[in-house]
Amino acid sequence: MEGTVDGFRYGAVTPVAAYLMACLGGALGLRCIVRSLLNTRSFKPGWLALGAASIGCGIWTMHFIAMTGFHVEETRVRYDAATTVLSLVVAVVVVGIGVFIVGYRGPGRVTLAVAGVVTGLGVAAMHYLGMAAMRLHGDIGYHPVGVVLSVLIAIAAATAALWSAVTIRGLLTSLGASLVMGVAVSGMHYTGMAAVSVHVHDTAGGTWEGDSPLSLLLPMLLGPVVFLLLAGVVIMFDPLLVHGERAGNRNPAPGPARSADAIPAPRTSWHDTDSHARGR
Repeated sequence: MEGTVDGFRYGAVTPVAAYLMACLGGALGLRCIVRSLLNTRSFKPGWLALGAASIGCGIWTMHFIAMTGFHVEETRVRYDAATTVLSLVVAVVVVGIGVFIVGYRGPGRVTLAVAGVVTGLGVAAMHYLGMAAMRLHGDIGYHPVGVVLSVLIAIAAATAALWSAVTIRGLLTSLGASLVMGVAVSGMHYTGMAAVSVHVHDTAGGTWEGDSPLSLLLPMLLGPVVFLLLAGVVIMFDPLLVHGERAGNRNPAPGPARSADAIPAPRTSWHDTDSHARGR
């Protein structure tokens, strides 16, 4: 029989919390990528990796905070720990691929298109891999139209995020872009969830392995949340990340190197002049 699916068991709490985490990860990631572009002498791979990890953790945290509100009335829902962790790794890795592509090759159209498609498909893969981690007494089905639409939204959101990362410099504009990115990522998630249907098995009983949502997800969410908070501390104490180009302009640009011809000749004393005249 068809199960009764409820994606908002705790009302607006889980969608709002999930959206805020997506915005936080996006904001931190964008600022880290801007840091790598504003100062080319900094450790660019490190800043890009920190940005990718922030965005990936933000998306993953958003997904599973939202999933704590997912409920099927006729059966319990559990999660496989290994698959859940794998979905986090996929999120960070695929976002990292896109970030490093645009970080080193720039915001060209072809570059953004390739990086956006790769990252968007990876984000969608994270979403459906996280869904595959669910264990319940039934089968999960998906409406094809909803799946395709969620993948397209993921690609569009990833492309917009990567474009923002390499073109937006100001703090306020980055925050605005992160708010938009949070809407897109949350929209992708709930579009995919709208395509879900659950066929509950008629036979009662039967045990299946896995942990309950609260016992597994809440402890696992602590790690990415703490990481995002630490990344936020790094940004707060870096003036170049907070103020963008204005902080970079505070340091005067080094003047042109003086050539050997421009070195002034030493001043000649009156004694040397007089000795030279008598030598004639």
